[in-house]
Amino acid sequence: MTPPSPTFSICIYCGSRPGHDAAFATAAAQIGDWIGRHGGQLVYGGGRSGLMGVVADAALAAGGRVVGVIPRSLVEREHAHTGCTELIVVETMHERKRIMAERADAFIALPGGIGTFEELFETWTWRQLGYHDKPLGLLNQDGYYDALLAFVRHGVGNGFMDGSQMRLIEVGAEWRPLLERLIGAAGFTTTVRLDTI
Repeated sequence: MTPPSPTFSICIYCGSRPGHDAAFATAAAQIGDWIGRHGGQLVYGGGRSGLMGVVADAALAAGGRVVGVIPRSLVEREHAHTGCTELIVVETMHERKRIMAERADAFIALPGGIGTFEELFETWTWRQLGYHDKPLGLLNQDGYYDALLAFVRHGVGNGFMDGSQMRLIEVGAEWRPLLERLIGAAGFTTTVRLDTI
């Protein structure tokens, strides 16, 4: 059965590996469940492995719509999630990120590796340059991004960035309030779908 039209659409960047701390996967599952139960749409990198697969499976199980976007060269490496509501196979990473950005109302980065970092920084840069004005969040779960944030502040301290750029990203240690702020900033209100209660 096709899920109803989503009330909001959020793009999630996260690891194609689960990480060593099971708390990361637990949070990814909770986020996916929250998206589905609130009638939302998940837009993500289309993989079945790691946190990517966890958040997608949870959103689908909760009745959410899931759009996966994956380059053809990564279909086997990241184990393309054929259970997505919509799986878009593209030729390049640039096309992947463009489609993900177009299909989302807001963005959030969970723990991940260099691919997640790259997606986060490109979306942040696009917002600074005015290519979009969509809310962007960083889930600093259990201090995972403490060192990265310290380095970014180091860039501010050395005059390569300033406070206006820092204000373009919302950082939070807890996923639920961060997600609610991002969805609210995108202009949407969230209520739990009655069929998920």
